[in-house]
Amino acid sequence: MESRGKRRYAVVGLGHRAQMYVDALLGDWSDTGEIVALCDTNRTRMDFYNQRMAAAGRGPVPCFGPDGFTEMLEGADAVLVTSVDATHAHYVCAALDAGVDVVVEKPLTTDAEGCAAIAAAAERSTAQIIVTFNYRYSPRNTALRRLIADGAVGQVTSVHFEWALDTIHGADYFRRWHRDRTRSGGLLVHKSTHHFDLVNWWLDASPELVFAQADLLFYGSENARGRGLGPRPARGTGAPSTDTDPFLLDMSRDERLARLYLDAEHEDGYLRDQDVFGDGVTIDDTMAVLVRYDNRAMLTYSLHAHAPFEGYRVAVNGTEGRAELEVCERAWTPPQAAIDPSARSKENAEGTWERLTLQRHWSPREEIALHDGDDGDDGRRAGGGHGGGDRLLLDDVFRGPTGDPLGRQAGYRDGIRSVLVGVAASRSADTHRPVRLVENGTRLG
Repeated sequence: MESRGKRRYAVVGLGHRAQMYVDALLGDWSDTGEIVALCDTNRTRMDFYNQRMAAAGRGPVPCFGPDGFTEMLEGADAVLVTSVDATHAHYVCAALDAGVDVVVEKPLTTDAEGCAAIAAAAERSTAQIIVTFNYRYSPRNTALRRLIADGAVGQVTSVHFEWALDTIHGADYFRRWHRDRTRSGGLLVHKSTHHFDLVNWWLDASPELVFAQADLLFYGSENARGRGLGPRPARGTGAPSTDTDPFLLDMSRDERLARLYLDAEHEDGYLRDQDVFGDGVTIDDTMAVLVRYDNRAMLTYSLHAHAPFEGYRVAVNGTEGRAELEVCERAWTPPQAAIDPSARSKENAEGTWERLTLQRHWSPREEIALHDGDDGDDGRRAGGGHGGGDRLLLDDVFRGPTGDPLGRQAGYRDGIRSVLVGVAASRSADTHRPVRLVENGTRLG
């Protein structure tokens, strides 16, 4: 998406994910564009963002329901898609057919049919798509990409990638709409597309064969009964009936969550704070995936959604040596962190670390320096969430790429490849058979 001066942005999906983009256009990127319309199923959430814009001296802007999405596009140059994952394909295709550029949160969509529809719409449209893979912009992930691209480990032969979600972050997927696979595609699509995209980008290769196993081993009602947890407290009016259960979320203690969700329940009945050990969970919490790439490299990947810490480990083996990236994003969480979200912040900075090392054959291991500004050749400073990637991503989205030699801005084909690895992994786990990808990883075989 080229920079074209100040642009008019519409936003569809006004939950938590929209805030990063709204705040960007009200703040450091206000010179690049303005928000001209909002679209959501819930008026209370749209009112929240209109009030946020009014506090910044902007707005209010017109609000539309889903039926008014096409009408909303008439006054927009681009649309920011931050809605429920299963709705992405509909909104992306409608915008492309209207000639409106799209900035879409990952995952691009949730299934092979959505991927095919978006690919067809992109081919017939003059508009462009950006998929916001913010982890590509994290300086540590950028540094690993640079090592591989520079041939530091030679030809890559295998990657081992382990991602651990803690019982704050991981559990939250089992409270929200993500717990329903028909809406999120499951964590192998919703969450792991981040990780599959990183590997695709690190290797500059396409996935071609996937085998996986997955199961629900910690969350859900059956696992609660199996561990003898007994009856769960009633959710009641949005606040849990006890302060002793670390898995119960009290949205009334967080003003933003209360206004976006608790105060909005009367409109659509959506409950943001469902019981992670309740009925209705149709996604997995423990996953293992094996992927073969078209350059013969192999990936072993695991996702664990109930760890005591948050972070990831990547080992890249090659013909000339090995690179290892180890990251602890949150060392631990206190038991009251879900009940009182403010309790998280004081723990976040304690015990976190990151380390990138390189060991060539016949040589000792060396540590590669990581810097906040390790973001390419333009010298911009990193910052924000996702390992320092969010601000760099926002700069790329709203100001346009500036000859990035690492190719961090992702298009729809990148989005499709990452989604289809997750879709193939889910299908493999269900059928106990390998699943093939063809056409450079953009279609199921």
